[in-house]
Formats: sequence, structure tokens, C-alpha cells
Amino acid sequence: MIGLDSPVTTVLGDSTKKREKIVDGLGIRTVGDLLDHFPRRYVKTAELTKVSDLQVGQMLTLVGEIVQSRTHTYQDRRTGRPAYRLDTTLRTDGPSLRMSFFAKKEYVAQWQAGRLAVGRKGIFVGQVGRFRDEWQLTNPQMALFGDKGDDTALMAVDAIGAYYPLYPLTKGVDSWDIQRAVAFALTVVDDLPELMPAPVRERYGLVDAHTALHWIHAPDDQDQIARAQRRFRFDEALVTQIVLARRRDAVRRLGARPRTGGAGGLLAAFDARLPFELTAGQRAIGAEIDADLARDHPMNRLLQGEVGSGKTLVALRAMLRVVDSGGQAALLAPTEVLAQQHHRSILALMGDLAGGGMLGGADQATGVALLTGSMTKAQRTEPMLRMASGEAGIVVGTHALLEERVGFADLGLVVVDEQHRFGVEQRAALTDKAGSPPHVLVMTATPIPRTVAMTVFGDLEVSTLTELPAGRAPIQTTVVPLAEQPQWIDRVWQRVREEVAAGHQVYVVCPRITGDEPEQGEVDQVDVDEEGNAKVPPIPASAVEEVAEQLSAGPLGDLRLAILHGRLHPDEKDRTMRAFAAGEIDVLVATTVIEVGVDVANATGMILLDADRFGVSQLHQLRGRVGRGGHPGLCLLVTHTPVLSPARERLEAVAASTDGFELSRIDLELRREGDVLGRSQSGRRSGLQTLRVLRDEETIVQAREAALELLATDPELVSSPELARQVAELERSRQSDWMEKS
Repeated sequence: MIGLDSPVTTVLGDSTKKREKIVDGLGIRTVGDLLDHFPRRYVKTAELTKVSDLQVGQMLTLVGEIVQSRTHTYQDRRTGRPAYRLDTTLRTDGPSLRMSFFAKKEYVAQWQAGRLAVGRKGIFVGQVGRFRDEWQLTNPQMALFGDKGDDTALMAVDAIGAYYPLYPLTKGVDSWDIQRAVAFALTVVDDLPELMPAPVRERYGLVDAHTALHWIHAPDDQDQIARAQRRFRFDEALVTQIVLARRRDAVRRLGARPRTGGAGGLLAAFDARLPFELTAGQRAIGAEIDADLARDHPMNRLLQGEVGSGKTLVALRAMLRVVDSGGQAALLAPTEVLAQQHHRSILALMGDLAGGGMLGGADQATGVALLTGSMTKAQRTEPMLRMASGEAGIVVGTHALLEERVGFADLGLVVVDEQHRFGVEQRAALTDKAGSPPHVLVMTATPIPRTVAMTVFGDLEVSTLTELPAGRAPIQTTVVPLAEQPQWIDRVWQRVREEVAAGHQVYVVCPRITGDEPEQGEVDQVDVDEEGNAKVPPIPASAVEEVAEQLSAGPLGDLRLAILHGRLHPDEKDRTMRAFAAGEIDVLVATTVIEVGVDVANATGMILLDADRFGVSQLHQLRGRVGRGGHPGLCLLVTHTPVLSPARERLEAVAASTDGFELSRIDLELRREGDVLGRSQSGRRSGLQTLRVLRDEETIVQAREAALELLATDPELVSSPELARQVAELERSRQSDWMEKS
């Protein structure tokens, strides 16, 4: 008996090399793995494939018809014996392709000519070539309709419906290698377990597993493909939703200490001293957070707001409420520059309310501590003691807060600023420092793909600040296309001089510190051909040190320039930022160290060199550093990328929109989802198999409903053993260990 757990070799052919490549190259080890290896697209078998824009070297899979077939005899120069060449012409819905086949024996040539007679149709795979001004299909392989070859091949061809499946492949494996094995497996595997309970299938109009599997691999029409795909996407969404729901319930059962605010003395005193009114949005979201903090299970909320919408103030008020409740709050910042700025701004906002334990502190005051990685052991001692004793109610820090020896007296709230700069494990390390799960508030202006995914999957509650506080001015964003208009770079530096002449300041941001070392997160934009060779020599990325030197010696020679990047000593970085904030520097040439949180009201210009090397989220964040003081902002995206290239389209999208959520969706479409359940946060490889968060939002929402209903009536999934098995498998996986810490 061949079943889903049988080795995949039981349904593969005799070729040992093919078997090894399928097992090792594609990771297909069992028959079940094979049947779960779904086609990436289909070609219609009832009509010739439309072919256009042929390029030498590209691989083609198409349906074609033989319209010419002639055998030529020639003398083999090596042996002196007769040899044979069959020349055929393959008709497509587009250019015809020549195919040539060689044989040393006459009977082989006759057999080839018989198989490839005029009028024969089939599926052909090969590499496009060019010879004597004719398009060729070189080294072609084929599955001919009506071919009476070996039984496995005949079975495979007979199994082809109106659509032929094209599978994800590895080198040395063709689509029909997979298709033949799948066709055979579908005839011998009868015991297909049903994951989906019948009531769920009926409610959401889903086909059964057996039907879906046949339709996904050998469909007769587009409707069958669509219904099969929906069924398998729903399967994955349902399993994922059940795992997420059970993890949420498990965390809720652990409980969290309610933080009701007590008498509220510190927060009330802070509100009374604010020199401005909170916006309606800030008040409403503050009330939502207050309600979350008062519950006996952990808050897990995403605070989304445009750059400069006042997220930090909302978070600070939540932190003060936790301090009023007898607990501590930690603000986790991605860079030392930002941590120091948060620390300074909190001290400035709180005044003597931040003087707890100090002479001159107000009666309701608490301590505000700063802890960063660059501090010496002696510098760390005092803030760490204040944190451990509880004297510091608010702690601002970088990755240093994650270190094992750092402790808190009663950590009640973790605020993560700009989540896309932190991995899941780093946030998990901080939440593990609390005796019971702390409340978590994540702030971001442009959610990274993984955050958007988790939001759609319902793991985060979402609050959105839509109003910009008074004093925020519009920002004009323009792409500067040096590939077409190289002379425009002169106008860029002229605009910088104009901003400085008007009394303002400008950032110039480069993707690198020095010209030969890529920075973390830099996007590679080299344009390559089919063989991976650069079509044109790549233009070196702009680097802070070189650009600052060129500008000082050239177009901005009479202005006050300074540099800022991650390799500078922390004291030097702090001095530079203070000098820039004080107006002592006209132009700051920097890396993305200024990406988040840096707030200089007089800065109105942002010049992004090689802007195509930054992601959408980074571009949106960097743009948000200007226009913060009531003066209109200017953002110039300087690029050498050609028009219509993906990188250029990304820049045009950023220039066209200032909506953070809209840009996050563009980012998600371009970069794919990060691992929804795991640690990958780069977006380069999706942990989802068939689901796509944007495309399948409706399916995910329906699966969430179904998951909650199933768990309400059958928490252990006793009545759905296959569903229970897959849920348990996902729960055991290393990836899902991080879900409740997300």
C-alpha cells in the first residue's frame, strides 16, 4: 500500500539522479509532500500558447503544434558514418520555433520522425536560442498528446486536462517529472484524510480534500483551479488561526496584573502641565489603552500613526498610568541616538515630575533612567540599581535592556518604538523579564510586512492616529531621475542652499558609511541578465564620508557640514545631534541612524541619495524627519534606476502617497510577508505556503471566525483528528515558539 507517509521514491521513475534532485533539491520526501507541492501556474492544452517578447536564454514551457518535419542525412566528421538530423518547426500563438534532433542510427531517426509528424501537438519545454535569424527551442523535452510510450508517461499524458500544471522546480527536474509522479500518486493513494469539518466546508462553500487535490493538479477549467486554491488557502488559514487563538488563550490564562492607575496623581499632574490640548484621536486611543491596562490579561496593541502624529505622547501617558499603578514601564528604542532623544524629550515634558528620589522633585515624581550599550560599567551601575529597586518608574533604552543581568522590580508595560528595527526574539527577551506577562504597546508609522500580516491575522489590536497635531506642515516628495536627467543633481544642491539661506537645515542621507561596505538592510539594485551577469557596471552606492568630503569641497563648500553614522563614538554622535538641534550645523550628512524619532523642528530638507537602496518603510520614516516645525518640508529621492524598473516604481509609490498603511501594503506586495509565525522579519521568504496576506484577507477573516467557533465547542479538536494533528505539528514547530512573544 502506498500512502501519504510513503517515501516519494515509491511513485518516482527509475532515474536515480532525478529522484535525488526531487528529494534534496525540492525537499519532497514523502508522497504527501509531493501532493502538497502545488503548481505555480498552468498552460491551456486546448489552444496554442501565446508567446511574445522572446529572449535568448529564457526557459519556455508551451503548448505547440508541429507544422514542418524533415529528416536530413549527413556524414559524421568524427566517425565518417552516416548520421541523421530531424528539423521541425513548432507553431505557437506567436513566433514559430525551430527544434532539431540528432540520431546516429537510421531506425532512431525514423522513430523520431514518426513521433514528431506534422500536425502533432504536445507540451514542449526548452531554452530559447537564436540561429541564422530563427528562434530555436534548444534541448527540448516534450509530452506529446496521444503518445503511446511507457505506461507512466501514458498515464501522465492521459491525466492532463484542459490545463497543464507548471510546478516550482529545481535544476535538473522538469514539470512533467513532477506531473507524472503526481498523476501516478493520485491513482494509488485513496486514503486522503479530511482536515476540514463538514459544517465548516458547507458554511464557507469549500470542496472536499479529495476533489481539491485532483483539481489543483489536473484541472479541467479555471473554476476548478480557483475552488481548489481557495480550499487549500482556507486549510492553511484555519490551522494558523487555531494555533494563534490557542496561544492567545494560553497567554490570557497566565494573566497580567491590572494597571488601573490607582489615584492617578502622576498622570493627572502631567496632563495639567501640558502646554497644549490633546487631539481627539490621542484622547480616544488613550481611553482604549487605559481599558486594556485595567484588564487581567496582557495588552498587545499596535499604535499606528503617521510620522509626527503624537504617538510618543500617547505612549508616555500609558507609561505614567502604569507608574501610578505601582509598576514600571520600559521604552525600547532601536538606536542610541533615538534612545537619548526619547530620554531628553521625556525629561523635558515631565520637568520635575521626572525627579523622583532627587532634590527638587515633585511629590508625585518618578525616576526616569537611560540604559544604552555604549555606557561603561560604572555608568550603568546607577540606572540598573534604580531599575532593580523600582525607583526608576520609566526606563528608556536600547538592546542593553535585553541583557540577562538587567532586571526590573515590577515591569508592567513594554513600549516598542518603531518595531521594524527589532526582531521578534529581541522583544521576547524584554517581556520575559516581567514576573507575569507585561502589557505591550508597539508604535510604528509604517508597519513592516510581518506586522501587517499579524494584524490581519488578528494577533494585535490596532489603534490609528489619523490627525496630525498643530505645527505639522505638508512634505513635497519628488523623484530625481539621474538616469534620464543627470544634470538635475546640480539643482538638488541648489535647493539645499536655498533652504539654508531661508534659515533652515537639511539632511543628506546615504546608504553607506564608506563606499565599499554595504549597510545592514541595504537593498541590492543591480540589474542582471538571465545568467546573473550585470547588464551595466553597478554605480557605487553613495557613502557618508565620501559625499561629505565632496560637498565640502564643492557645491556646499561655504555651509556648515557635519557627519553622523553608527561607527562614531556615542559621545560624538550625541554632540553632533545636539549641535544640529541647536542650529549650529546647516547640513547633516548621515546614514539611516536618523531614520526614526529624531526631531529637529528647523529641518526642512531631506535629500536621499541612491534612494532605491532603501525600503519603503525606511523612505517613509526618513521623510518624516522634516516639516516638523510648521515649515513645509522637501524630500528629494535621488536615483540612477531606469524608468519602469521595480526600484523606480517603488520610489514613485512613496512620492505619490504619505499614507502609512497604504505604503505598508505596497511594501508587503513588493517584499512578500515575513514569517507570520516565526523569527524571519526580512520579508525575503514567506513562511506561508499558499496564503498571501493581502490577496487572501477575506479567507483569513473567515478562517478566524471558523477557528473561534471550533474552539468554543471542541477546544481539543477531538472530532477533527487530522485538523488536531496539523495544529499540534505547527504548535510543536520551532517557529511558533515565538508567537505569543510577538
